[in-house]
Amino acid sequence: MGWENFALLLLFALWGLQEEGAQACTCSPMHPQQLYCQDHIIVIKAKVVGVIPGDTASGGLAKYEIKHLKTLKGAEKLFSAVHTPPYTATCGITLTQDVEYLFMGRLESDNLHVSLCEFHQPWKDLSNTQKLLLYRYGEGCTCTIKSCLSLPCCMTSTTECLWTDYLPKKKAVHYQAENYACVKMGDGNCAWDMPAVYRSH
Repeated sequence: MGWENFALLLLFALWGLQEEGAQACTCSPMHPQQLYCQDHIIVIKAKVVGVIPGDTASGGLAKYEIKHLKTLKGAEKLFSAVHTPPYTATCGITLTQDVEYLFMGRLESDNLHVSLCEFHQPWKDLSNTQKLLLYRYGEGCTCTIKSCLSLPCCMTSTTECLWTDYLPKKKAVHYQAENYACVKMGDGNCAWDMPAVYRSH
């Protein structure tokens, strides 16, 4: 899967998915670090090992059994399943058995929930840069990422980073989300910064 498809999930573009009789799921664009830094978000790497379909007639949740491989943020226990709405129109996700994923989800009733408005991506489809960024995001959780979706837009604080990937002329680039984290620098200001190993390239 290429970066263009990856960005559709990672950046949470506005979803126009719709099924008969159901309202479409919509999620506002969000830099992945914005999601990562939310207090209630749990970030793990896990392998899907089974699926229990939801009761779609009553709108029940689908359940994917997982093998919890690694905790990257927030999880105080090993999860055995991911829960999601049964339809894409209600923001449900579809996972593939025997594939390892990166999940950014929320805890509800002691269960891990992931929807289209959170994040899931096959681990093998993440670039090395994107994997390194997962370890930088936490350094910038005191910073604010300000979405710039149309001009004009400007910074109002030294602790802000302007996210411009969704300006009309940049929609096919996704450069900041692919390469940068917003972190606090030595002078106390926040700025976009890429993993150190790639700065000289």
